[in-house]
Amino acid sequence: MENTLNSGAAGPKNKKFMGMMLIAIGIVYGDIGTSPMYVMKSILEGNGGIGTVSEDFILGAFSLVIWTITLLTTIQFVVIAMKADNNGEGGIFALYSLVKKYWKPLVFVAMIGGATMLADGILTPAVTVTNAIDGLRSIQAFDDLIGDSQWPVVFIVLIILTALFSFQRAGTSRIGKAFGPFMLIWFLFLGVTGVVRLLSMPAVLKAINPLYAIKVLFSPGNKMGFMILGSVFLSTTGAEALYSDMGHVGKESIYVSWPFVKLCLLLNYGGQCAWILRNMNDQSLMDSESLNPFFQMLTPGMRPVAVLISTVASIIASQALITGSFTLVSEAINLDLLPHMQIRYPSDQKGQLYISLVNSIMWVGCCLVVLYFRTASRIENAYGLAITISMLMTTLLLVIYLIKVKRKIFAAAFVGIVFGFIEIMFFIASCGKFMIGGYVAIMISLILLVIMYVWEQGTIIEHQHRTFIRMKDYLSNMASLRTDDSVPFMADNLVFFSRSKDPQMIERDILYSILDKDPKRAKAYWFLNIKTTDQPFEKSYTVETYGTEYIFFVTITLGFKVPQRVNMYLRQIVQDLIDTGELPEQERKFSIYGPSPIGNFKFCFIRNNLTAMDTPTLEYHLVNFKYRIRRQIGDHIKWYGLENSQLIIEYVPLFFASTPTDKLERIEEKN
Repeated sequence: MENTLNSGAAGPKNKKFMGMMLIAIGIVYGDIGTSPMYVMKSILEGNGGIGTVSEDFILGAFSLVIWTITLLTTIQFVVIAMKADNNGEGGIFALYSLVKKYWKPLVFVAMIGGATMLADGILTPAVTVTNAIDGLRSIQAFDDLIGDSQWPVVFIVLIILTALFSFQRAGTSRIGKAFGPFMLIWFLFLGVTGVVRLLSMPAVLKAINPLYAIKVLFSPGNKMGFMILGSVFLSTTGAEALYSDMGHVGKESIYVSWPFVKLCLLLNYGGQCAWILRNMNDQSLMDSESLNPFFQMLTPGMRPVAVLISTVASIIASQALITGSFTLVSEAINLDLLPHMQIRYPSDQKGQLYISLVNSIMWVGCCLVVLYFRTASRIENAYGLAITISMLMTTLLLVIYLIKVKRKIFAAAFVGIVFGFIEIMFFIASCGKFMIGGYVAIMISLILLVIMYVWEQGTIIEHQHRTFIRMKDYLSNMASLRTDDSVPFMADNLVFFSRSKDPQMIERDILYSILDKDPKRAKAYWFLNIKTTDQPFEKSYTVETYGTEYIFFVTITLGFKVPQRVNMYLRQIVQDLIDTGELPEQERKFSIYGPSPIGNFKFCFIRNNLTAMDTPTLEYHLVNFKYRIRRQIGDHIKWYGLENSQLIIEYVPLFFASTPTDKLERIEEKN
């Protein structure tokens, strides 16, 4: 009887666990899972084509792939990095949140890592979809139809990318449920097709010996020399997604599913190598400019199926990168590293968010990359360089985490020396791609990095030049204004956003707006301070009433992954204070929803601007650049979801301490 009960209880658990594994396979492995479409192709092309390779070269290349995936993906990210989680959340910004208090310059490490990952988010859809559609050339009838023209392929890729980015607005919760089962089919397809070829030449498995990897780096048959690592590194792009996405699927799902995914990947790479060794003397293949072993090792009848299934897999991989980019931008905004942009939540599913501006920029970026490079081979030259930098930044933060948080000096030294050395080698090798396309990835990364740097530094400078005054010194003025019927009534609840960390101190600009600039009478005054915490999903608030029932300083503490829905949170707080008797009911009589104890709200935004009196300095230019970015990219209104609320926007000058104030001299008029 006991066994029966245990068996029944285990059933739902196993079913749930298998479901989480499917979700992990569908969400986490899209990028690394599509790498077999182009890694061996890139290695062949870099060496001069199939006619230039030898058995030792192919075994060495395969060995490099095996050990790159093992060291960087399995050991560094799955075994080590995933233990450095922030309440189950991973990724470079989550890791930065854990260590930022130990050394201020680490913010630049996080910004560099974040910028390069976002650049990868633009390049990945372009390279994966183009490689999949390029597979049509392996079908003789299609190749004869289009001839040497690449524009039909480009046109198909642009249609797919446009459809993919257009679909983001509706959310991906429904189609996301199909990602897991389909990607399971994809990985099984990779494994089975690889095994079929490996059975004809099992000697390829000798490449598991790392000596083959070392020997090929110094082999005369390796025409790329050390730079072969630039192509080999493509096999591990997407490894950082295992760390970034673990908050969505859970560590256990990745721990259990990764061995299966890795096995399928390596079997496919091995099958491609076996096919190359069997056909390296085939004269009919010597003149092929775009020989892709991934498609060529299949029978002609299987190639249309492979193109179809690889296209869907590349779309899923792109979808994962796009969604990941939305999350990355959202985290950067919460950490005050990027301008505030409007975020929509198409569904209730965790992690489902949509940023229209980011979606548009990525779509335009992907299309421009495809139009500029046109062929998958040329896009691959731009791909990988940015990710080597991102991995280096993650490793640096991981070393700081192990030293400062875990107090594991030897583990930190191991990670820093071993993985730092490996990633520096891959970075140097990938630098060889700079002049032939890598500059595109670096250019995109630099643009994003400049925006992050200017926004972060501009915010710091603004804070340094703000003036704070004691709130208690102005309570009597506020009380008189509230009861003065000669001043026009403005709102039941007048809300200001404050940067003050101390409720006893308030920005002079806020009180100047209430009392001096245009006296504002209201039933209740609210000063909101939105605080972002290192805990990903924390949601709490504190209230300072100053001994009144009409002035409230509210500090809302939100995790860096929590949406800042100020309207919703404030209404909850108002209701809580009414329930506790700290705030009188406001008796709102006229509403389509019926009478309510909560009155209306007006939100007042006070923005700084620069004046002609300011002396242009580095600080001045940084703040000026920040304001230009804010005007073009986004603002607090949409970020807080208040674009449909009653708003008051006031501008006040931001004076720099170095700005001299000239005194006028009075001259007496002569009669």
